[in-house]
Amino acid sequence: MEKKTILLGMLIGSTLGSFVPMVWGGDLLSFTSIICGAFGGLFGIWGGYKLANI
Repeated sequence: MEKKTILLGMLIGSTLGSFVPMVWGGDLLSFTSIICGAFGGLFGIWGGYKLANI
């Protein structure tokens, strides 16, 4: 169950992180979108890990 929760957190975090630059008027396939997606994925992994170990 822990692995599924972490992967779900990574998926949600990277997806939301990729859409953040679009709020600022950026492009979906820009360098900023890729970087924000990576940080969102890392944050999602951390959040999924914390959620799985409650």
